[in-house]
Amino acid sequence: MEKISFRNDILPLKNKLFRLALRITLNNADAEDIVQETLIKVWKKRESWDEIESIEAFCYSICRNLALDRTRRADKFNESLDETQNTAVDTSYSANPEERVQQGDRMRLVKELIDHLPEKQRSVIQLRDFEGKSYKEIADIMQMTDEQVKVTLFRARQTIKKKFLETEDYGL
Repeated sequence: MEKISFRNDILPLKNKLFRLALRITLNNADAEDIVQETLIKVWKKRESWDEIESIEAFCYSICRNLALDRTRRADKFNESLDETQNTAVDTSYSANPEERVQQGDRMRLVKELIDHLPEKQRSVIQLRDFEGKSYKEIADIMQMTDEQVKVTLFRARQTIKKKFLETEDYGL
């Protein structure tokens, strides 16, 4: 196993860790604090880095556990993501202003629906769909089996799809 460098291997993970912490806590300040705590905990474990199979999974696990602890203590399940995050809206010339507004509204709705999922489903969606992690990596991070990850992801997507269609059909 190659030598792990804090600067080259761990520090570049801070943005991904922030997104995971933000998806769990739904609070920018808390997510920033959690990332900082995560990096400190990983640094304190530097003597055992050679024994860790995946330093990235190790960092994600610490971050997730800290975020869950913070969420449980603060009981902040009902807050939504900060509006300062970018939304992917089609700004091509073919989309007229009305289509752009509708697309932006749909993106906000999907983000809101994700925010209201149970924590485990939010985390799996964040890691798979936004971070591009494999099922194996997610299973390591979340201490689940690959099959549990697939089932959790399927259920989360089905819930979002169902609620999205209900909202689109009825305008709720």
